[in-house]
Amino acid sequence: QVQLVESGGGLVQPGGSLRLSCAASGSTFRLWTMSWHRQAPGKQRELVATIFSGSATNYADSVKGRLTISRDNAKNTVYLQMNSLKPEDTAVYYCKADLTWLRRVYWGQGTQVTVSS
Repeated sequence: QVQLVESGGGLVQPGGSLRLSCAASGSTFRLWTMSWHRQAPGKQRELVATIFSGSATNYADSVKGRLTISRDNAKNTVYLQMNSLKPEDTAVYYCKADLTWLRRVYWGQGTQVTVSS
């Protein structure tokens, strides 16, 4: 059973930074496609960033140049470094694991990020 635990959310002023972490259980983490998603109040959940098993990355246009996804396979952890934060980045951020060869998807419980002065 895969478990994902996010941490690092909080309240930050516009222009500030946060680093989110997602710690995963499982022995094949290095093979998983990992991604961060977010959901703001009253809006649909949206994809923010993806990192593949070979460490290639993709980003939503709205976060390019400000958010960076990375992974540490030795620690079974994926990160989201968030810089130059804007009020519109306020949302619950979720970590997702895709085990494509098993056609299974797992989600974390989410962590709240609030950008406000």
